[in-house]
Amino acid sequence: MSRSSRIQAMKSPRRLAFAMLAVLVLGTGLAQDNVDREGYFEVRSASTQSVEGVQRLDARLQLVLSSEALAALESGVTLAIEMQMQVIRVKRFLVDSVEAELTVRYELEFRPLSQRYIVKNLNSGDQDSFATLYSALNSLGRVQGLPVIDDALLLPDRTYRLRLRAMLNTQQYPAPLRLLFFWRGQWQLQSEWYEWLLER
Repeated sequence: MSRSSRIQAMKSPRRLAFAMLAVLVLGTGLAQDNVDREGYFEVRSASTQSVEGVQRLDARLQLVLSSEALAALESGVTLAIEMQMQVIRVKRFLVDSVEAELTVRYELEFRPLSQRYIVKNLNSGDQDSFATLYSALNSLGRVQGLPVIDDALLLPDRTYRLRLRAMLNTQQYPAPLRLLFFWRGQWQLQSEWYEWLLER
């Protein structure tokens, strides 16, 4: 890596920190509707079905950004959104055990020059571009045919339940910002677990 590249890499976290602090200090005036809102994530529905020996997930989620998260996005900060899923084996006399976990990670970015919202699936590398934030979040909230677990890994005479949640992950930001986010409710965007029994 050249000296200029190293300097640029060192500046990137600082630039991100300054951008985030500016958003937090100046408030949410950049939000589209200019209305202070908390935002929320909610799993509306979820189910799985076996397709060619693999349990596949269909789900609908409602993802509403808070004013601070929206202002940060429109200021050039990339937001990390995760969907977390667990496959849990139900036991009659013992504590249920988590048999498998799956996390699908996305990045949501706004590009002011093109006025486009970019959604990137970090698991697959797929990327889509949207003209509006509504369409970007709507796409993120529509999960169809996501592979979860092979049927061969599930014991035939056991009961399983699954659960799914969505969250805004702030772990990629510098430590001082993570501490600040901890005390600011508008960055605590996480749905409740949505649970259902696996049908085979």
